[in-house]
Amino acid sequence: MTEPAGRLREEFGEIDIYLFDQLLRGRITAGMRVLDAGCGAGRNLVYLLREGFDVWGVDESTDAIARVRQLAARLAPRLPADRFRIEHVEAMSLPDLSVDVVISSAVLHFARDDAHWQRMVREMWRVLAPGGILFARLATSVGQPELVPIGGGVYCLPDGSIRYVADHEMLQAATAHLGGSLVDPLRSTVVEGVRSMGTWIIRKRLTT
Repeated sequence: MTEPAGRLREEFGEIDIYLFDQLLRGRITAGMRVLDAGCGAGRNLVYLLREGFDVWGVDESTDAIARVRQLAARLAPRLPADRFRIEHVEAMSLPDLSVDVVISSAVLHFARDDAHWQRMVREMWRVLAPGGILFARLATSVGQPELVPIGGGVYCLPDGSIRYVADHEMLQAATAHLGGSLVDPLRSTVVEGVRSMGTWIIRKRLTT
């Protein structure tokens, strides 16, 4: 008999647990157009592909897009391969207001500096339809007093990795600047002495 973990992995892949929570709470529903901006090999897309969602994905890695196309061909053969594109998040070819959900899972903390971070956020907001949701997981400074600044919002983390790091005040300000509203309160999960990962979920106004 297959273990529960194996059955769950087959059904949902390696989905981010906080994205899974949005599915459980009915915020991502059948018929929605979903873009994974920085999709990698599609770890967050297994369930969405299997369930027939209108899925798009972009990533700057040629290898990642080849792998997510293979995944889509297996789970959702009706979707054309060009739904998954080799593109930078800050320069996507999707039309304005064209998707209902944008997923940005562990992508924004690879920004090179403040300006790059802002460009990625603005581009994801551009393609998001009124009433749509931007779901982001990103590195934050919460509970991380040992961050070593490199410049432009980029830090060396205690584990030695280099990341762009946001704080909750910055995310609140970005939400207000975009004219969006928080879907859930900001929260960060702290891995003591290593890193902190925040969840930033905002909704676009119904009128633009």
